[in-house]
Amino acid sequence: MPSIPARPRNPFTATVGKTPLVLAGRDQYLRDFDAAIQDGPGSHERISIVTGPRGIGKTVLLNEFEAVAKTHSWYVISETTTRGFNDRIRDRAFSLLQDLSDEPKQRLSGIKLPYLGFDTEAIPSFSPTPTLRSILEELFDRQAELDTRLGQEPVGLLITLDELHYAHMDEIIEFGTTIQHLVRENREIAIAMAGIPGAVKPLLAADEGRNPVTFLRRANKIETGMVPIEEVRTALDKTTEQVGISWTPQALDHATKATGGYPFMIQLVGQHAFRNYTGNTIDEEAVSRGIGDARRKLGQLVHEPSIADLSEVDRTFLIAMSTDDGPSRMSDIAARMGVDAQYAGNYRKRLIDAEMIRPTAHGFVDYELPYMREYLRSHHAAEAMEQFSIWPE
Repeated sequence: MPSIPARPRNPFTATVGKTPLVLAGRDQYLRDFDAAIQDGPGSHERISIVTGPRGIGKTVLLNEFEAVAKTHSWYVISETTTRGFNDRIRDRAFSLLQDLSDEPKQRLSGIKLPYLGFDTEAIPSFSPTPTLRSILEELFDRQAELDTRLGQEPVGLLITLDELHYAHMDEIIEFGTTIQHLVRENREIAIAMAGIPGAVKPLLAADEGRNPVTFLRRANKIETGMVPIEEVRTALDKTTEQVGISWTPQALDHATKATGGYPFMIQLVGQHAFRNYTGNTIDEEAVSRGIGDARRKLGQLVHEPSIADLSEVDRTFLIAMSTDDGPSRMSDIAARMGVDAQYAGNYRKRLIDAEMIRPTAHGFVDYELPYMREYLRSHHAAEAMEQFSIWPE
């Protein structure tokens, strides 16, 4: 009985934070970070903050920074900015330090009074004061000794922090204070952080003329945006090429345009179109079906949580835009909301800062995320008319 050829695994990775097989539109950021590692302490890109809306590829960029660091034999500690993250970084750094400690040390175990004599005892491994700063300093000291002894390039440490959020301000201040000291000491340290704009911007704002998180304000800012359409086309084509599947020219054009250059949508459209291919080709029918599935999944995974992050008035503003088929005039939005131009303008700024909308021309705005208009029309418009009465008679 003839065997049936195995269908190749889907090469697209439509999972938030998962690095795609072919990464598009981020080469310059990676080149800059690689150069910063080679340039040495003090390079601006060694302390970077990545911001952007959900699904824009922030976590993926952190993953790629980690990969770059590892090519230079650097240590990597990857964390999420949730409660206790400083302690988790400290514990991981301590584990790295233990790996470097190959000789038993002696520690102070007691003081004899009144003669101020000292007792010591042998211990099997290094036991530092349990603070993040002291452990990191000892790690850098030990590694520098090893680098000198082996005559090799300095080995540093990259710490990545995902989901940066002002809700953890106190711990971020503590972390930042430690990093500032290490930078001043010319340590081989690099930090890459990521978060959505609304969660990061309060960390960058002054507090009564003083901002305790100074290192964040001085950091290299990476505002991730949409991928150029030609790079989208290349990414879609090269991804399926690796598993022996091709696109018809029309199908590839359609899929490329449907993504809007949005990184997560590239993976969603690719994944769902791939599921529908026949033979060894993705045709127009496969893409059309895939786009519908991708849009539904985008609403669930990106639009819904993005809307949930916003205030009631922010949501009302976005819904007021959804009646237009293209960019919305600010005067129309204000009229639909029943507010004056200044009030609407304040929320325009908030939503631009949150990267939910973008200005397109004088007095006009449009959605930043693809298919947000369609999502709002299908999920929120009727609710808004009843709850907020935003539509004029």
